[in-house]
Amino acid sequence: MTSLTKGTMLGKWRLAALAATMILPLALIGIVAARVTAENARPVSGSPPSLGLDTTGHFFVSAAVVLAAAQLGGVLARRLGQPPVIGEICAGLAMGPSLLGRASPAAADWLFPEPVLPMLNGLSQLGLVLFMFGVGRELAGVRLKGAAKQALLVSQASVLVPFAAGTVAALPLLDTLNGDDGHPLAFVLFLGCALSITAFPVLARILQDLRLTYTQPGQLSLFAAAVGDGGSWLVLAAILTLAHGSDPAQLLINTLLAVAVVAFFLGPLRQTLTRWPERESGEHVKHGEGFSTTAAVLLAVGVTAASALTAAVGVHQLIGALLVGLAWPTGNRGAVAVADRMAGAVTPLLLPFFFFSFGLTTDLGILRWDGPLLLALAALLFTAVAAKIIGPSLCAVLTGMRWRPALALGVLLNSRGLTELVVLQIGYQAKIIDQSLLGILTIVALVTTVMTSPLLRGLGFSSAQPSPARSERGDSAPVPRAALPARSNSGD
Repeated sequence: MTSLTKGTMLGKWRLAALAATMILPLALIGIVAARVTAENARPVSGSPPSLGLDTTGHFFVSAAVVLAAAQLGGVLARRLGQPPVIGEICAGLAMGPSLLGRASPAAADWLFPEPVLPMLNGLSQLGLVLFMFGVGRELAGVRLKGAAKQALLVSQASVLVPFAAGTVAALPLLDTLNGDDGHPLAFVLFLGCALSITAFPVLARILQDLRLTYTQPGQLSLFAAAVGDGGSWLVLAAILTLAHGSDPAQLLINTLLAVAVVAFFLGPLRQTLTRWPERESGEHVKHGEGFSTTAAVLLAVGVTAASALTAAVGVHQLIGALLVGLAWPTGNRGAVAVADRMAGAVTPLLLPFFFFSFGLTTDLGILRWDGPLLLALAALLFTAVAAKIIGPSLCAVLTGMRWRPALALGVLLNSRGLTELVVLQIGYQAKIIDQSLLGILTIVALVTTVMTSPLLRGLGFSSAQPSPARSERGDSAPVPRAALPARSNSGD
């Protein structure tokens, strides 16, 4: 048999095999499917169904939109000379009822359907808890050599002056902007607490961008923000307890439990964590080697468990994450490496979902900009700016600082940013404030943060040179907790 004949026969066998194993089965499947469809066909009224996504598909579309919008907002804000968090906050507001929900309700409903919202909210709460852990780490790492008395006086002035001004400004708003179940005293104290907040992470980023970290106003502002924010969170916990209206016996029990939890975290747990093994240190940490994934997962478990614990004893869940951050060692390289890797990988991905959730609860479009509401916005904005700048600035001048650096210090402490939004959402969810006041205070938080960099440049603090301490340390990464000197390696 010739080779040509063999090739022809082989080709015929291949065609037969293809027909028997592929074409014939497909044809049989098609015939059965058509017969079943014809026998069970039912008339359908209305328009034919359109192809769509299930809940899981919508979740991934929603997550992609939230992350992309936050990234775009951050890039635009940086190009405008603002911290990226400003753009991310605005992106979150734009995706909510303030813009997208008002301009195209159908698009908003398709992008963020009701079944997906609990999933996105879960991501936002997890991101918020990890963010508060990072805030606790930054607060625990702030140290100040010399001028301790001046720093403490400036700290109390940066909190008490705007707090007092806020309580006075709250009095005429009690009857109009109080929450549904708001306690009058809780409302007044909450507004004072909200106006006394400084956004510590945003402040650290502004200092780095303007190269002011190692100047006297920069160091004092970080210390004052650390002390002030730590005290404000404790005051906020007390306000929430007051707003819930617990009976005296239960209130006493919750207070004792909360004190015991705080004492445990800042006492035995902190001392235990200082003995974290240093095996992750040295060159391995420097080059990213030797990192323990198990340790990072256990840290995340600990942070979330601490949040659940504080919620169980009647304190807001974010306080638990803050306490873990305060207890975490700041001088142990192994512990720092674990926390940095966990927070650096997870928090930037999860925090945009908080901005989105906040944007859903904040509808700036419902604000009726009539005379009383405009007057309330102007009064609160003026009170927030004047009290936060004048209070610490005057205290700094009276304790020996020149007027221009003192004004720069006040301007820095006037930045409220993300921390303010967290406080506002807590107050709104606790029904201490209504949605109108939530919108007004959101505008106050954004304006006071946006105005920080321009005011500093106007005061001539846009090109400060880093101190020799910076070049000696070789620090170039945006790590706020390394901003102040006198960091010991004892883990204390």
